[in-house]
Formats: sequence, C-alpha cells, structure tokens
Amino acid sequence: MKNTVAIVTGASQGIGRSTAIRLARDFSAVVLAARNSDALQEVSEAVKAAGAEPLTCALDLSQVQAADTLIQTALDRFGRIDALLNIAGAVPQIDLFEMNDEQWKAGMELKLHGARRITIRAWDALKQSQGSVVFMSGSAALDPKPGFAAVAATNAAITALAKALPSKASRTVCK
Repeated sequence: MKNTVAIVTGASQGIGRSTAIRLARDFSAVVLAARNSDALQEVSEAVKAAGAEPLTCALDLSQVQAADTLIQTALDRFGRIDALLNIAGAVPQIDLFEMNDEQWKAGMELKLHGARRITIRAWDALKQSQGSVVFMSGSAALDPKPGFAAVAATNAAITALAKALPSKASRTVCK
C-alpha cells in the first residue's frame, strides 16, 4: 500500500467511527479527530487492526485553533494529506422556537465553521497530493422541519460550502 493519509473528523462515534475503520483498508494512515479521547483510543485500535497506522487527535473542532493543530499534527507525522472527511457535528434537534442563540452558535461552530477552517488549512496539502474533500450533510437541508431547524440550516450551509469548492478546485489540481 502506498503512503496515503486520510483525516476523519467526528471519528469517535457513529458515521465518523465507521468511516475511519473502513478507510483503514484503503489508506496507510488514518488521522482520527474528535473530542472524546477514550473513544478515539478504541477507534485507533480498530483502525490498526484493519491495517492502517492511526493517529489520534483529541480536540474540539469548534475552537478556532483546532484546525491548525489537527492539520499540522497530521503533516508533521505523515508529510501529506490525501483525503479529508468532515463528519464531525452534533447539532441540537430542538424546536425552532425553543433553541437559544448559544445552541445555534455551538452547532454552527462545530459542523460548519470547523469543517470550513479544516478544509482551508488542509487545502495546500490536498492540492499537492491531488486529494479529496468530503463534507457530511443530511437530508434535513432539503426538507426542513421545525424540530430540526438547526440541523437543516447547518446542513444547508455545509451543502452550499461543498458546492462552492469545485469552482475553487477547478483552478487548482485538487479533485
């Protein structure tokens, strides 16, 4: 297997966990990012068992400096990034009229702004490797309901961000 590196955010549970373990069959290294260090350690063992070298990064991706820390840690260890999978993001499923501003901000900071910052920070490395970026969204963006307003709004923003990147990528070697 050639030297290839994937970064998976939200890797401690759910879709992120499953994605990281599956990618361990196709990449020589998988960088695991999430807040829960104990859960990351368990995923790290599963990634290693599946055939890739794991690197765990326990950090809060809603924090501005986390993107720099994650990408620099991955580059210092492996020297490249071939894939970035933006999966992190627990957005509260609270009724539109019951959700406060702090809950809205927290959901957007993690899922939208965290993914945006990480992607921008990883962009040069992804260009160099002709790598790929994946954003995880959901169908709530297409069919919003009052109880899922924050999820729908955040997913719509993620979808817009993902749609805007190909025009940037067409001027680079990123695919």
